[in-house]
Amino acid sequence: MARVVSVSGKGGMVTRVERWSPTIEQRARANQRWEEPVSEAKPYGIPKQLVWDAYRWVKANGGAAGVDGESLAMLEQDLEGNLYKIWNRMSSGTYFPPPVRLVEIPKDDGGKRALGIPTVGDRVAQTVAKMVLEPKVEPVFHPDSYGYRPGRSAHDALAMTRQRCWAADWVIDLDIKGFAQA
Repeated sequence: MARVVSVSGKGGMVTRVERWSPTIEQRARANQRWEEPVSEAKPYGIPKQLVWDAYRWVKANGGAAGVDGESLAMLEQDLEGNLYKIWNRMSSGTYFPPPVRLVEIPKDDGGKRALGIPTVGDRVAQTVAKMVLEPKVEPVFHPDSYGYRPGRSAHDALAMTRQRCWAADWVIDLDIKGFAQA
């Protein structure tokens, strides 16, 4: 392609023909009202694929419905739309978790332990947060921290306690409930 260019110089206007090839630059995508680029409309860069991966993890683990009564099967009736809602709210910073269903589980001593069951959608959102945060915070945990950590369990904590009891001739007995009252 060629284009005509007019340039003013010392001798007046000079017109010349230059070789030119058009370049197409992608414009910043805007939201539906064309007010601001999408990158500014969504302050949290959460990939949609991450929400999909979190859903697959939740599905593999199964579980009961939350306070809304929605099961995995019900979520899957409009899976794409439901996962989009979760992604949209999380990436825009407007996600607020719904209430948790309370289930009381009997304990061996006759008491009951409260167990909170989140909704299926909230479990997906929690899994997204876990997938983003865990690789960042895991390296800074103390090596003796066992609660809610990948690859660690209460059995691992007991095994370490047993190992240390064999290595030392002294014991410290603490009542954790007593710390809350102080």
